[in-house]
Amino acid sequence: MCLHSGCHIAVSPNTKNFAVDWLGVEVTRATLGIIGMGNIGYKVAQRARAFDMKILYHNRNRRTKQEEETVGAHYCEKMEDLLQQSDFVMLVVNLTSETHRLIGKKELGLMKPTATLINISRGAVVDQDALVEALQRKVIRSAALDVTYPEPLPRDHPLLKLNNIIITPHIGTATVQALHMMAEEAITNILAVLNGQPIPSEVFPK
Repeated sequence: MCLHSGCHIAVSPNTKNFAVDWLGVEVTRATLGIIGMGNIGYKVAQRARAFDMKILYHNRNRRTKQEEETVGAHYCEKMEDLLQQSDFVMLVVNLTSETHRLIGKKELGLMKPTATLINISRGAVVDQDALVEALQRKVIRSAALDVTYPEPLPRDHPLLKLNNIIITPHIGTATVQALHMMAEEAITNILAVLNGQPIPSEVFPK
């Protein structure tokens, strides 16, 4: 929240000085819990290691020992263990019947009161009513959402009235380079189908 609020303070016409006791939360050596260690989750872990973060992860399938050691990740068989230990909880899962409202009142209650929930997967993975209550009651410190349901949220939605949340408009892949790579990958998959070859990025492998 420090960067978001700091930007508003820096550009506000009412700002006359910067408070010296206005502090954020350090990510270096903090514990990051990644729920969903697929390709994207693993890329997140690679970047988090550069900040010397302790990395926990929960996934349907455990990564190989070599993959865990490469990023310094520790497997949590139970998601509850990850929630209780993490300073930052990041959701990187597909939206399925199993992950719909994966994070609700119970799960938020297991998190540290100083923790931040980050959702870069799909909005419906989180019970937004429960999240509103958790943020209002300071059950968790803050949240950062790149996804919501619906998108965009109604302008009177209670999440938009909170000061301990950042919401961005589903822009996790919104760079020129990422869009080019996505287009190239789509073309590669189309050519594979037309030529009767295995699909490189098949979503539901046979």
